[in-house]
Amino acid sequence: MKTILITGATDGIGRETAKALAADGHRVLIHGRSAEKLDAIAHELGGAATYRADLSRPHEVRALTKAVRADHGRLDVLINNAGVYNAPEAQTADGLDIRFAVNTVAPYVLTRSLLPIVPTEGRIVNLSSAAQAPVDLAALAGDRPLGAGQAYAQSKLALTMWTNALATELGPHGPVAVSVNPGSLLGTKMVREAFGTSGNDVRTGVDILVRAALSDEFADARGRYFDNDAGRFGPPHPDAGDPAKCEAVMRMVETLIT
Repeated sequence: MKTILITGATDGIGRETAKALAADGHRVLIHGRSAEKLDAIAHELGGAATYRADLSRPHEVRALTKAVRADHGRLDVLINNAGVYNAPEAQTADGLDIRFAVNTVAPYVLTRSLLPIVPTEGRIVNLSSAAQAPVDLAALAGDRPLGAGQAYAQSKLALTMWTNALATELGPHGPVAVSVNPGSLLGTKMVREAFGTSGNDVRTGVDILVRAALSDEFADARGRYFDNDAGRFGPPHPDAGDPAKCEAVMRMVETLIT
């Protein structure tokens, strides 16, 4: 039995992945923003541990990591699934674009804070996207506004880039850090609100996340990118293969969280 934390697990791919993993007998830790939705999924799963936090607020992200570490001495898999495309307010109280705050910075803080309880055979699964665009460091820092689509695409490439840099840092004997595009336009709340379409079968994304978390296929996928649209590992945006650019993104994120 593995202990697995899934962020954004009260809706969409995260929720269905939590249900699939729990059905296989794993201890699933559920994160969400809504206490009501957390109660509902916990009841459905027969009492799963839940953690409420708004990932756009750094103090709540840090409180989440403290709570998880207080409750669990070991975390086998972290699935950074939570993501934002549209939002009522594009800028957070700290002056960041909410896409970068939730899709890039929060997963970084969670991962760094939880790594001490992730075993060497553990896995960090970061949800990337087919939508990837070169990262404007000024936009990442909150100094240049972007439209929702561009901010989302940049935030997902930034996530993929620091995943690669982290994998290099952890080396061949550390936990596996991998980026996964779960599939384009899956039928999630985010897709419905952003594009006005019912989307494709969410189970496509659930299947690949379960595989990324548990299967031998991903046991040595350090720093790799799985494109579920193509159904295989493949190259992300070229910037993710540029060590200097990846390090620059890592340094900027570090600056934002200190």
